[in-house]
Amino acid sequence: MERVSKMVTEKPVVIFSKTGCCMSYSIKSFFSDLGVNTAVYELDEMQRAGREIEAVLSNLGCNPTVPVVFIGGQMVGGESEVMSLHLQGALKPKLKKAGALWV
Repeated sequence: MERVSKMVTEKPVVIFSKTGCCMSYSIKSFFSDLGVNTAVYELDEMQRAGREIEAVLSNLGCNPTVPVVFIGGQMVGGESEVMSLHLQGALKPKLKKAGALWV
């Protein structure tokens, strides 16, 4: 848990992903299109550490465990939660508050 806590505070937006996951690809593309510079951790490329992180994410209630987005060190959730925030008009203010978006 300590490792994940440190990782999610290194950048304003952190995405835990897997290279072959289409939802992970979509969420990474979405943030890129918004102009947000994210830290992306590809769990399937991290071997044992990736499995350990995935277990921590699962214990935090993430189901599925990828993609998972953290903004400002706080877990937002997966693609549906991010899109829900976006449609409600709450995502951009959250990104601005975290220092991930300037406009």
